[in-house]
Amino acid sequence: MRRAEVITVSDRSAAGVREDASGPVAVGLLRDAGWSCGDARIVADGVDSVEGALRAALADGAQLIVTTGGTGLSPRDQTPEGTARVIQREVPGIAEALRREGAGEKPAIMLTRGRAGVTGSALIVNLPGKPAAVASGVPLVLSVAAHILDQLAGGDH
Repeated sequence: MRRAEVITVSDRSAAGVREDASGPVAVGLLRDAGWSCGDARIVADGVDSVEGALRAALADGAQLIVTTGGTGLSPRDQTPEGTARVIQREVPGIAEALRREGAGEKPAIMLTRGRAGVTGSALIVNLPGKPAAVASGVPLVLSVAAHILDQLAGGDH
């Protein structure tokens, strides 16, 4: 069974001020799709906290890491920058498809700066923090995740 991890990036959720609404959505969708996935890990916004959480998930053996939150334009939204420190190769088509698909429902999705990329044998994808964006984004990620992981393991195209 392939292993996924969800990381919710939110100052308020990390401080216990607001319940994490998006992480459980991602976890549920991943589990329903047959992935092994623990509960969402919650970290504060910031480049260092995102980088640290991603590196910890990789060390724990995650093959697919989905982050939620921290992809917007506010000063504390630094998930893409933390992700850039970890990924070895970007896969821009995933982030582009996520924005394109979501823009029909909510034009503000065009403001998300989420990234997608691979490192070692893992795929990392940033999703916005809204539960609806996660609900539509995870299935799109899952539509290519197994193929990407097979390629990273040396499989054919």
